[in-house]
Amino acid sequence: MQMRSLGASRIEASVVGLGTWAIGGWMWGGTDDAESMVAIQTAIESGITLIDTAPAYGFGHAEEIVGRALAGRRDRVVLATKCGLVWHCRKGKLFFNSEEGSITQGEGKYQVHRYLGRDAIRYEVEQSLRRLKVDYIDLYQTHWQDVTTPIDETMDELLRLKQAGKIRAIGVSNATPAEMDQYRAVGQLDADQEKYSLLDRQPEAEQLPYVRKAGLAFLAYSPLAQGLLTGAIGPDRVFDKDDLRFTRSRFNVDNRRRVAQLLAAFRPVAEKHRISLGQLAIAWAFHQPGCTHALIGARNPKQAEENARAGAVVLDAADLAAMSRALTAWEGLQE
Repeated sequence: MQMRSLGASRIEASVVGLGTWAIGGWMWGGTDDAESMVAIQTAIESGITLIDTAPAYGFGHAEEIVGRALAGRRDRVVLATKCGLVWHCRKGKLFFNSEEGSITQGEGKYQVHRYLGRDAIRYEVEQSLRRLKVDYIDLYQTHWQDVTTPIDETMDELLRLKQAGKIRAIGVSNATPAEMDQYRAVGQLDADQEKYSLLDRQPEAEQLPYVRKAGLAFLAYSPLAQGLLTGAIGPDRVFDKDDLRFTRSRFNVDNRRRVAQLLAAFRPVAEKHRISLGQLAIAWAFHQPGCTHALIGARNPKQAEENARAGAVVLDAADLAAMSRALTAWEGLQE
């Protein structure tokens, strides 16, 4: 497993990290807590040290599962979680309404707001520490940015938490370079987490050049495009109605066929390294300039072990050039 630092924090973490959105169950068709715990433990035994979660993943459920799975293993992991999506108060800006266990966007049990006020951050960190059953969080990230709270207030409170020993490093997620500039004007920012994959390359325009220049870590989430790049989601796959992929156009049958064509073009590179197409997609992400880590979900031990093996893959210039040519020739998705 290759290791890289989280920006200037000097915290070393595996290039492949475990993302835990799916094990929270909500928007992913439910979850099996026992199997999720074994998946987390298998990931650690397979060399993954970076585990990323968030309160919004199952409305606290993912953090609770992670906390139970880490019993006796805390010193072996770099634990990352987030703040800024709240449902304990109605401050900030409404993000969405939802019922627990449902992807319905109408009125429901939870009203989730983007809010990064000082009071909410203090409340959220204590709730996360309780659910995770830990004394400190290694990387604490603002999940989505809040236009109603000045960034200097948010960053000042994060720095206070760092000084108090409750967190070790500070990150952002879903942030623009201009917003990161504002964070950095107040104190040390260590990481940026954004959606990035072979199918989602928007960060190459601004975020990746920015983090390279600023010396920040870059954590790519959804590097397998929610499963599309594994090669395991064929045109015959049927998604449950409470699975977020049920309503997303990129998962329609035509797009799945288009992705299969792209993956077929990548197969020679995968065969050269004796890895799966999914492992190749993961390795491609952390080989891109500026991208330091890739976060991948795993809902069972087999997935966790396979994802971890991607952390040892070293692609050469010829591999990356071949994949670039295939991407250029590809017809793309119908959005």
